[in-house]
Amino acid sequence: MSLRLPPLPALRLFEAAGRLRSFKLAAAELGLTPSAVSHGIAGLEETLGAKLFVRGPRGLSLTAAGGDYLAYIGEALSLIAVGTQRLPSRRGERAIAVSCAPTFAARWLLPRLHRFTARWPKVGITVDTSRRHVGFPVDGFDFAIRMSRTPSRGLSWVKLLREEFVPVCSPAYRAKIVGSRGTVDLARAALIHVTTASEGWQNWLEARGLEDIDCKGGLRFDTVDLALGAAVAGLGVAIGRRPWVDRELASGELIELADKGVAAETAYWLVSASEAEGRPELRGFKRWLIAEAGKPG
Repeated sequence: MSLRLPPLPALRLFEAAGRLRSFKLAAAELGLTPSAVSHGIAGLEETLGAKLFVRGPRGLSLTAAGGDYLAYIGEALSLIAVGTQRLPSRRGERAIAVSCAPTFAARWLLPRLHRFTARWPKVGITVDTSRRHVGFPVDGFDFAIRMSRTPSRGLSWVKLLREEFVPVCSPAYRAKIVGSRGTVDLARAALIHVTTASEGWQNWLEARGLEDIDCKGGLRFDTVDLALGAAVAGLGVAIGRRPWVDRELASGELIELADKGVAAETAYWLVSASEAEGRPELRGFKRWLIAEAGKPG
């Protein structure tokens, strides 16, 4: 006897919305509108005769039935994804898919990637920097590189590196904020912030015990590249994040304004599902990435 299944597209909507706890984020991940996701979920609830979500003023949450159902649907979709990946016709054509932040990709991964492709010349690499949440293995990714203070349960987490903060500016701008005693006076500087970063000026100032500097003003940008570009242009002092700022420091475009950095509380982690160990090229990529992160500089 054949099983009666709910509409599979609706289950995909439910899995994404349940995992992300948001119709909006699920819509962005799936390339749909929030309205389409909401209507799809409503149709699924009607088909099942059960309420899956509580739509409240503080956001979306799963009902008890929805939470229980999500565990089954997530596992079922994962099995479908794994089974598809293991088809003989797909093993030779599938690239390694990596999700990571744009700064990590541009300033760390890409300058090193030639060393991996030299070892595995026939393996393709797909890098996605859309910042969306990744579900393993449902979304087709093999690895994600994420920032977090601690690892989460259910996946494989390996710490790659931790940022180090140090104020930086152009040599010309430094001359503008040197006090009468020849030392840098940050109180006179325009501070440059990265709005999408969870840590920044406030963390550095507190770690150095500097309470008399107001970090509320200044210039604000949504990427590290723009913030460093503003510092190179002489617009102010930015928090340089090693290793991302090493290129500008080596070229002399930027100089450090402190003799000691402050370690970030969050770290970059390599995240993968247990199935990532099943293919030799994935094992090779994982070992290579961990080895690169352990190299100085």
